[in-house]
Amino acid sequence: MTTTICPKCGKDTTILLSGVCKECFFQNFVLAQLPQVLQARLCPTCGARFTRGRWTDEYDIEAVVMKTIEDELSIHEAADDIEVCISPRQLTPHMYTAEVEVGAAVQGEWINANLFTEIRIIRESCEMCSRVSGGYFEGILQIRATERTPTDSEFETCLRIADMTINRMRAKGDRLAFITETIRSKEGLDLYIGSVGSGRHICKTIIEELGGTFTESPSLFGQKDGREIYRITFSMRLPRFTPGDIISIRNKKIMVKHMEKKLTGTDLADGSRFIATEDEISLAKHVGNIRDAVSAVLVSEEEHELMILDPFTFRTVNVKKPLVFSITGDKEILVIRIEDTLFPLPLEKRKNDD
Repeated sequence: MTTTICPKCGKDTTILLSGVCKECFFQNFVLAQLPQVLQARLCPTCGARFTRGRWTDEYDIEAVVMKTIEDELSIHEAADDIEVCISPRQLTPHMYTAEVEVGAAVQGEWINANLFTEIRIIRESCEMCSRVSGGYFEGILQIRATERTPTDSEFETCLRIADMTINRMRAKGDRLAFITETIRSKEGLDLYIGSVGSGRHICKTIIEELGGTFTESPSLFGQKDGREIYRITFSMRLPRFTPGDIISIRNKKIMVKHMEKKLTGTDLADGSRFIATEDEISLAKHVGNIRDAVSAVLVSEEEHELMILDPFTFRTVNVKKPLVFSITGDKEILVIRIEDTLFPLPLEKRKNDD
């Protein structure tokens, strides 16, 4: 076996590690280092942690302690197959101690290091909570309805969508996704929103569920670091008509299904699909809602015609048979009277109907 002389201590050795013998190499080798005192900055309101120049959602204080140690623990670059065991212990609500055991293979040798540290919890408000408490907002979402007042159901749906969208944006890292203030009036709903991006997503999600349109209007708010700061007003317009409304258009009675720039619905005369353009919608007239429907006895059913007992006059009348309709039981169907004409509602058959 070939031997050589260690240039540092002069002893014969068969292995040189970084140019010296094994004893000299490990004499001053430091496997791991950790500051004796660490600080963890936590928001007392939301539990967020400040790390690497930004606030991140954590919520669990023990997880924060562990991550603070992991972030500050430095292990020698020559170490392989590293094993780390962290044992934290709470002394007070604002102070922890921890023992950190590190094991690793270095140049074929297994070595261990035991470290101790103290973690001090510093409570300070994060930028999000500071801005919420200060009434900060980047956008105003004004929810209105075209030529009508939004319904209570629409208010509830819009608030649900707003909360859901805010939570989703927060989960993706937008810490300015919050609602500072909610104001409800007879005309509609105003939401003061922390980030422009979340306001835009709320509008798009409302349109997907309720229909409608929205526009954006920027206004100069001030300057910061030489940059102009703008606030955005989102003008959200819910549709003039809502699903379930009955409208008169092109001399037809249409049950509305969905409305954005175009309106889709069902022709009450025969149950066929109906589409109207934006220009045609402006000429439409609201004549009822499916909530006004009542039950009527079905006397007989032919291929293209139904005979029913008019629930208003108690006389038998013949009406055109829709493409599909629903029997509610005991041979009853739902009908609605529009301008002295009786229409059976063209609803889809239920699975239990024969």
